[in-house]
Amino acid sequence: MLTSLIAFIIVIAVCVIVHEFGHYITAKILGVQVHEFAFGMGPAILQHRNKKTKMLWSWRLFPVGGFCRLAGMNEDEEGEQVISGMGFDEQPAWKRFLILLNGSLFNILLAVLLMAVYLCGYGVLDMDSTKIGEIMPGFPAEIAGLRAGDEILSVNGQKPEDSEKNSKWRGMSELIRTESLKNENVTLEIKRGEENLSFNLKIPVNEEYGRPMLGVSPSHARYGFFKAVKSSIGYTYRMTSMMLRGFYELITRRQEADVTGPVGIASMSGKAMREGFWDFITFIAIIALNLGILNLFPIPALDGGRLLFVLLEMIVRRRLPEKVENYIHMAGFALLISLMVLITFKDVYNLFFTH
Repeated sequence: MLTSLIAFIIVIAVCVIVHEFGHYITAKILGVQVHEFAFGMGPAILQHRNKKTKMLWSWRLFPVGGFCRLAGMNEDEEGEQVISGMGFDEQPAWKRFLILLNGSLFNILLAVLLMAVYLCGYGVLDMDSTKIGEIMPGFPAEIAGLRAGDEILSVNGQKPEDSEKNSKWRGMSELIRTESLKNENVTLEIKRGEENLSFNLKIPVNEEYGRPMLGVSPSHARYGFFKAVKSSIGYTYRMTSMMLRGFYELITRRQEADVTGPVGIASMSGKAMREGFWDFITFIAIIALNLGILNLFPIPALDGGRLLFVLLEMIVRRRLPEKVENYIHMAGFALLISLMVLITFKDVYNLFFTH
């Protein structure tokens, strides 16, 4: 439970702070006044005001996320003055659009960065070679004396090759299965360092998997920086496409809703942290991407809802009355809170009564 709580705080803090920083840095660049940037929520326990800009940096009691409070967004506190021409509501539509957009954009960039770090630091299974990464205990590979780092050059004299359908590793795996079913023993030619070794071994059909299993897994390949960034962008694009497709199928009722709230995210955060550092990094990347994309949905009270109003303003050259827009956002906020309560109730029920 404690691990899940700590992991949840880290995930939410990182994702929300990056989101709010996107709003903050864009506002500063575009000349919009910022009243406060807060780390955490609740009562302030430490504050520092910039003498020149009068902006307040604050640390709040509860380390869950944070916020960026811009001047002219109906969040001005008593005694705070909005510098003429620097309020958010005084800005042209394109500036307000960029400020609202860049919170989500920074979340998406965080996901890309974390996945690039993962590919540089941990890597992916190298399916383009036949180098062994790990030996599974109790399987023929361990019994025969194969080691991690060995490269399988041939199976019964046949070399595994790349093809349009199969990678080199999959080609090698298919060869082993085929030859094991045809022959009692299989001869593997192995490269170990500078030596070429030959192993003659029996690979029976494994009862659990229903096929011959040598008991090896691919090695890891770490990417260089530029390749990692390129692959990370591709991964983020595919994940975004899957999310949007899933949401479309949810709306059209082609699949049942499977949504989770804070309790569910906390449980998954703890699980990811217990599985290791790199699993936790990828989990943060997934949550950051989800937060970035979902926050762009045109729902009142979310950035996407505000972006929709600004976009309509840019098209029709007319601004919706402030009171009307505020009422719409308040209604949307109430709906979101109600939905969150229902989802949290479902998560708590699943946590305690379905295990």
